[in-house]
Amino acid sequence: QVQLVESGGGLVQAGDSLRLSCAASGRTFGGYFMGWLRQAPGKEREFVGRISWSAGMTYYADSVKSRFTISRDNAKNTMYLQMNSLKPEDTAVYYCAARRVDGDSGHYDYWGQGTQVTVSS
Repeated sequence: QVQLVESGGGLVQAGDSLRLSCAASGRTFGGYFMGWLRQAPGKEREFVGRISWSAGMTYYADSVKSRFTISRDNAKNTMYLQMNSLKPEDTAVYYCAARRVDGDSGHYDYWGQGTQVTVSS
C-alpha cells in the first residue's frame, strides 16, 4: 500500500521559513514525479513544484520560484519543500503527490493527507 505522509506545517509570520517533508512508502518511485500542490480556502488546488525522483530535476510555479526549493533524499524515501520568504498568500493546505513521468500532467496517482501552512501578516 502506497503512503505519502506530509509533516512540518504550522503557523509562521510573513518573511519566515518553513520546511515540509513528505515520507513515501509502499513502492519505489523511479519513473515518477513527486510534486507539491496546495489549496487555499475557497480556491482551486494549484501546482507548486515537482521533482523527478530519479534525476532530481525540479520545476516550479512562477509564484514560488526563487523562494521555494524542492529536494529529495532517496535513501530516506523523503521529499522536502523548503519555503523561504513566506507570504500570507502562501497560506494553504499543502499536499505531496506522485505521478508517472509519462503520465497525464494533470493527474496524480498518489496523494498525501495534506499539512496546513498558515502565514500571518
